[in-house]
Amino acid sequence: MSYMTEEAILTGCLRNDATAQKELYNRYSPKMLSVCFRYAHNREDAEDMLQEGFIKVFSQIHTFQGKGAFEGWVRRVIVHTCINILKKNKKFNESVDIIHASGVQVREESVPSIIQAKQVIDCIRILPIGYRTVLNLYAIEGYNHKEIAEMLDIEESTSRSQYTRARAMLEDILVKKRIMQKPREKAGWFAALTGRS
Repeated sequence: MSYMTEEAILTGCLRNDATAQKELYNRYSPKMLSVCFRYAHNREDAEDMLQEGFIKVFSQIHTFQGKGAFEGWVRRVIVHTCINILKKNKKFNESVDIIHASGVQVREESVPSIIQAKQVIDCIRILPIGYRTVLNLYAIEGYNHKEIAEMLDIEESTSRSQYTRARAMLEDILVKKRIMQKPREKAGWFAALTGRS
């Protein structure tokens, strides 16, 4: 089986070469499907997002300027595709009202060393779409609230409050599922897990 370099894939894709396009898809689609899955309602939606995302990757590949990693560029295209699909389907507007999160207190708690990132991702997927989207964009993708507000057509303050409520609700879910305990000492578990406070 021949191995194509990233440069060969890029050159081939710029010429609309089917072999290069297939190689690019096979190389990055598993990882990008997991990105889509964090935004989607179910696997079918995630697969639709992935397909649409790769159509955009192939049609916009000429805009990649070689600054930064190519995989990072693909990921940004995929994330923007997911957001556009959510906005188009008005799914972002399905976020819960403040009343549903009013009983949840924001806490800093330690996560046992055995915690698996997959368990946290599974719990993030339980969150209402608005909370889930902001949490993914801020804590995992690394966008700031100003950027998120622009992407989602919301106020920056809304992004901040959605994120705060999302974290509180996520912590509550993790505790209820016994993935995380309620220790007395505060350990900044979320920052340790995602690198974002």
